[in-house]
Amino acid sequence: MASAAQELERFVQDALAAGASRQEVEAALVSAGWAPDQVRRPLAAWADVPFRVPVPRPRPYLSARDAFQYLVLFTTLYLSAWHLGSLLFDLIEIALPDAADPDYRVQGLARSMRWSVATLLVAFPVFAFMAQRIGREVARDASRRLSAVRRWLTYLTLFIAAAVLIGDLITLVYNLLGGELSLRFVLKVLVAGVISGAIFAWYLADLRNEEREA
Repeated sequence: MASAAQELERFVQDALAAGASRQEVEAALVSAGWAPDQVRRPLAAWADVPFRVPVPRPRPYLSARDAFQYLVLFTTLYLSAWHLGSLLFDLIEIALPDAADPDYRVQGLARSMRWSVATLLVAFPVFAFMAQRIGREVARDASRRLSAVRRWLTYLTLFIAAAVLIGDLITLVYNLLGGELSLRFVLKVLVAGVISGAIFAWYLADLRNEEREA
């Protein structure tokens, strides 16, 4: 037994093949009780080009090669972002040490900074290389934007960046209400907000460009 989504897709295909316009098909389905968002999705699966039968658009696909490339890209992005923030946090700790902490952890900070620098020296060049390589492939073949792995990891990255931004703001407001703001704290909040905000803005703009080109 066909599902409602399959029946809807079949109806849209048959209606377009019979010569109905996209506006007529959408109006008929909406008047029958379908939600506009439910209708637009199967309509968007067919290209708006003059031909005797409906022409399908390219659909998202899953490729092991793409999975490898995008997993490396986003993993090195996460590593670079995390250790850049950690390095900047450590520099803030050194520049503005906590007067309430008599046992200042210089050796611990030095070890943490060494890990961060080592990670950035390895992970960020790999991220930049993969981003450039994937960018060239997408420029040559725009259908590569339809990689299902790319879309899932992009939305996951947006979610993580948004969660960090929200947590950052909550922490800022909490300390503001408690009157516990210090320059060290404000600088750390700014570091976390700028890094996560930049990642969120970049990938959100990328998704919007993709929607405009679709």
